Amino acid sequence: MPIERAPADTMPETMALGRGEPRLSLRLTPHKSLTPEGFVWFIAVTAGLISMPLLGILGTSVFWALLPFLVFAIWGIWAALQRSWRDMDLYEDVAIWQDLIRVERHERKRTRRVWEANPYWVRVVLHPKAGPVPNYLTLQGGPREVELGAFLTPSEREELKRMLEGSLRN
Repeated sequence: MPIERAPADTMPETMALGRGEPRLSLRLTPHKSLTPEGFVWFIAVTAGLISMPLLGILGTSVFWALLPFLVFAIWGIWAALQRSWRDMDLYEDVAIWQDLIRVERHERKRTRRVWEANPYWVRVVLHPKAGPVPNYLTLQGGPREVELGAFLTPSEREELKRMLEGSLRN
């Protein structure tokens, strides 16, 4: 599930500074439908199916002429799936304490982006049609407005809004 309670060993560094246990700690991750085992199976089955027509010409010069194209096609599929996985290698940590809300966005090959504000002044805003994605979720308050969970589905962003509002009300 893309929205999960963050384990204690992945708590934001602010907790180590003496803030104590947060009221709410979440890790938001994009959904990855292909597991590593599924990746291996997909590449193996694709290679097998693509090479089936070559069995009839095995040992001929035509086989050796077509083999580089087969290898290049399989390599292209493998590289595209690997790139897709790397692009989705991101997550957001959200932690709410009595006097602080902290959002950390971690992306591959980019610096970590941090947003902090006082929860008393923070509003959770769901823009049903105004944002770049349906049910665009933002947190307003502090120095700037920050988007949250843009990689989640619209229903997951609605669920996240309810969770955040419930924690901010306490």
